Amino acid sequence: MLKGIDPLLNADVLYALRAMGHGDDLIISDTNFPADSVARETVLGEVLRIDRPAAEVVRAVLSLYPIDTFVDDAAARMEVVDEPDTLLPVMDEVQAEVTAAGGPTLMGIERFSFYDRAKQAYAVIQTGERRFYGCFALRKGVIPPDEG
Repeated sequence: MLKGIDPLLNADVLYALRAMGHGDDLIISDTNFPADSVARETVLGEVLRIDRPAAEVVRAVLSLYPIDTFVDDAAARMEVVDEPDTLLPVMDEVQAEVTAAGGPTLMGIERFSFYDRAKQAYAVIQTGERRFYGCFALRKGVIPPDEG
């Protein structure tokens, strides 16, 4: 255990978050997402796991991870097939965590376009989220220098 770091963030996840740079994408997926096969195509090359609901994982990640403020697609969700404007409870819960961290409204991405974005990501964290469409992309921002 470390002081000030959410205990959900295991050593592998902490390594990936620290190694990522500005503009790198992090995918946080539900249990149904093809996380292992997609993760093999990412920079990290292997799937990470946190067996908790998506909103809890997002909260833990955003306690350390800045969201990019230079692009419009810094926070995204997988759209419901044939219902792009539908917002499911899991999406609302994750949006609340993104908002609490000062992030933007989640933009929708069509399912197969989301898969394509995920394959270009730095890393994939598969959660224990069993509700459908609990898949999100968060683009890493920057931490400004200390004032002084």
